[in-house]
Amino acid sequence: MLEALGVSALASTVYQAMLDHPEYGVSQLAQLCGVSPVQAHDCLDELGRLLLVRASTEHPGRMCAVSPEVGLADMIARQEADLAARQAQFAASRAAVTRLVAERAGSQATHGERLLGMDAIQGCIEQLARNMNQECLGVHPGASHRPEDLAAARGADEKPLARGVAMKTLYQDTTRNDPHTTAHAHWLLSRGSEVRTAPVLPQRLVIFDRAHALVPIDPADTRKGALHVTEPGIVNALLDLFDQAWATAVPLGAIRSEDPETGLTGTERELLRLLAGGLTDDAAGQRLGISSRTVSRHMASIMERLGAASRFEAGLKAAQRGWL
Repeated sequence: MLEALGVSALASTVYQAMLDHPEYGVSQLAQLCGVSPVQAHDCLDELGRLLLVRASTEHPGRMCAVSPEVGLADMIARQEADLAARQAQFAASRAAVTRLVAERAGSQATHGERLLGMDAIQGCIEQLARNMNQECLGVHPGASHRPEDLAAARGADEKPLARGVAMKTLYQDTTRNDPHTTAHAHWLLSRGSEVRTAPVLPQRLVIFDRAHALVPIDPADTRKGALHVTEPGIVNALLDLFDQAWATAVPLGAIRSEDPETGLTGTERELLRLLAGGLTDDAAGQRLGISSRTVSRHMASIMERLGAASRFEAGLKAAQRGWL
């Protein structure tokens, strides 16, 4: 009954027996639960560590159960505090890893260059687009894209497409609601390109002819600059990242249906995974390309379906049902 809260099945049985028979001692509890007195003592020790039992003031030497309204509520509050602390640690670790990768890529990419500012990035893209003759792979996260950026991309893409260069482009699911991005995506489709969307995407990425890759110097502000990478080991790793994201994405125009077993949409499942992994509402919203208000709305809907009174309880129930 209480296993989801970290209480063993045997201790949970003893706790229930103590609630039903507050007058019972250890030997009576052991007999009722079908365990030895030693096992009953071990269960009382476990319940004591969880603050679900306390020493009786009325009967010295005997333990009594703390009411579920108090004991279990305190347990959930402690676990929520622990979860919040772990979330903060996860977020700090993720940020540190991102900085480390960017610093190492910047210092070790002897077969590339740092492009500072949008003018430098655009100039490099134009040059690479002019010279490529096989394919261009692009990952473009975000709920929408600026019309001027899309116009610049169209200008750079038109000639390669006319030469028969294959293009695969990944957008976020939320861009299906953005008229400018959708119009550009359909323009790409009309010229033989492939366009897919996914709830969550890796960082912004463009790969030309499987030999040149552009990645942002700062994923939080992609307009600051980019790293032009030609080192085969790094480019191959980025190609693997793209292929994994592409395999799970849905072609533009196809309907992303709900999971028949859980009723979750792809966005809802990714939201649960991101929040369980320690991201805040704002951070999860940024990864999904949705606002924190939309995150709250999705979570309220999920909690209602799970019959959960708190996000912590929703996380427990989602894990029990195999949603995570």
